[in-house]
Amino acid sequence: MNDADIDSDTSSTKSFSGIASIGESFVPSQHHKQAAITTLDLDGLLHPPIQLKEDLKEGCGGQLWPAGMVLAKYLLRYHRYDLIAKTMHVFVDPDFLELGAGGGLVGLAVARGCNLNRKTQITDQLPMLELMQSNIRENGLEEKVTAHIFDWGSAMSSELQNSFTSSNGRPDIILAADCVYFEPAFPLLKRTLEDLVSDKTVCYFCFKKRRKADWRFVKSLGKTLTVREVMEDEEKESSAKEGIHLYEITAKRRKG
Repeated sequence: MNDADIDSDTSSTKSFSGIASIGESFVPSQHHKQAAITTLDLDGLLHPPIQLKEDLKEGCGGQLWPAGMVLAKYLLRYHRYDLIAKTMHVFVDPDFLELGAGGGLVGLAVARGCNLNRKTQITDQLPMLELMQSNIRENGLEEKVTAHIFDWGSAMSSELQNSFTSSNGRPDIILAADCVYFEPAFPLLKRTLEDLVSDKTVCYFCFKKRRKADWRFVKSLGKTLTVREVMEDEEKESSAKEGIHLYEITAKRRKG
C-alpha cells in the first residue's frame, strides 16, 4: 500500500460485540522461552539504554516485537524534541498513551529519550500489567511512566482517564506498535482508536503486515480517520522489506 492517505471503500473485518477481553493477552504463546532481560540502546539513540524483561508466561505480548523497535527508533530519531509541537496544545504539555504496550518498549523508550514533561501512560490487558510494572521499576522510570489495564473496546478506568489533562479526557499522542496481529481483536482496536483520536490527537501506528486481513484493517481505519504513511523515516525501505509500516493517524477534517 503506497498511498500517502488511505481511504477505504471496503472492509471485511467481522464485527464482534460485547467483547472486552480476548484470551491470554489476545494471543496465547505457543513457545514459552525462558524469561530474560534484554539491553536496548536502539542503535545508540538511548543513553543510558533500557533494560527490558521479556517473559512469555502470560502471552506473546511479553516479547519484543519488530514494529515496536521501528516505532521507538523513529520517535527518538525524528521527534526527540518536538513531540510537544506535534500537538495543537501549544502551551500545554501533551498527554501520552501507549496501546498494547506488552513489556512497554515504546513508552519506556520515549519516556527516557524524548523531551517530555508529563508522565507516559502505558496500557495492556491484565496479564501484561505485572511485566509492564516490572520494566518500569527496572529502569527507574516510576516518576515518568505509569502502567494501566486497558481492554480495547472498553471504557478507560477513571484512574487512566484522570491522568489526561485535556477537557475531553483523551490523550494528545497515542503510540501503538504491533497491535495488528489477531483478527478477532480488530473491531475492538478500531473502536478504541475512533474513541480516542480527537481533532487534537496524533497516533503513531506501526505494524508488521502478516496477512491480507492486516491491510484490510488499516484501510478500514481510513473510513473514519485520516491515515497517512510516514515517508521521512530513514529506515522506511528496510522496514518495508520486512513488512513493517508506519503511519500517522489523525481525525478527519470537517468539511465546510
